[in-house]
Amino acid sequence: MSGHSKWSTIKRAKGVTDAARGKKFTRHAKNIELAAREGGGDPVMNAALASAIENSKSDNFPKENIDRAIKKGTGELEGQRIEEKIYEGYAPGGVALLIKALTDNPTRTIANVRHILSKNGGKIAESGSVIFQFEKKGVITLAENSETAELAAIEAGATDLEKDDQFLIVKTEPTKLMDVRGKLAEQNLKIESAELEFEPTNEVKIEDTKTAQKILKLIELLEEDDDIDSVSANFDIDEKLLESEIT
Repeated sequence: MSGHSKWSTIKRAKGVTDAARGKKFTRHAKNIELAAREGGGDPVMNAALASAIENSKSDNFPKENIDRAIKKGTGELEGQRIEEKIYEGYAPGGVALLIKALTDNPTRTIANVRHILSKNGGKIAESGSVIFQFEKKGVITLAENSETAELAAIEAGATDLEKDDQFLIVKTEPTKLMDVRGKLAEQNLKIESAELEFEPTNEVKIEDTKTAQKILKLIELLEEDDDIDSVSANFDIDEKLLESEIT
């Protein structure tokens, strides 16, 4: 299981969610606005926007908020411009990090990222020195991991499946994300999210408890920053250490 998926497992087990930090609606608004700016305000013609809208609906994001975010993206409403920035870095143990930010002030955001990394055993990396260790994947999270869900995912075109507690993680080719999502929705399967994510192509084995705790704490602190949308990492923490961190 990838570092990103393991971190998701930890957050669910510990009850650490975007909602608990008051970030979920802000995150959805930024993603919808950015998708509309880059691909237009029609979700039928803009797969990224369609995905962002569907993900927001899963969290009961109000329709008026969706409409407002689309209009800000297309320029119909004024507002500070949101940009997507990818920062590269390292966590303790040589773990590679890709830090995705949605920000209206990149100068502020990179300063915050540098500060969090330096204070917690990490460091910023030069552009291009980390990103080659990751590849984009479509990732759909289903709120069930039954055999029926697995078969439906395979038939829909999944390239890989992972079980995560009560969830089923469905991997797809990036260009097939919305197609696979649609087929799963037709089977009345509950979709928690469907997003493009960075998956590691190689992993760093972590077997020391203290190092594992430092890595997980660093990622948690990064994700608590208002500008940070997500953090991808290439750690492979021993299951016993994972259980220890959760408890």
